Amino acid sequence: MSSTTDKIKGLANEAVGNVKQGIGNATDNDKLKAEGKAQELKGEAQKTVGDAKDGVKNAADTVKSKL
Repeated sequence: MSSTTDKIKGLANEAVGNVKQGIGNATDNDKLKAEGKAQELKGEAQKTVGDAKDGVKNAADTVKSKL
């Protein structure tokens, strides 16, 4: 996956996770709250992977330009 794809999927998972948590809070559904938190954390991890891929690409581009 590209870094952009990772970031987009991460944002989507965070958003859906937050919605699930909100619904879980409103309905006092602990399972839904936990699922939402897990999905939010998954989204954060996906965004971090995307950021790391960008960092590696930028470092490689810097090395190439100096050669």
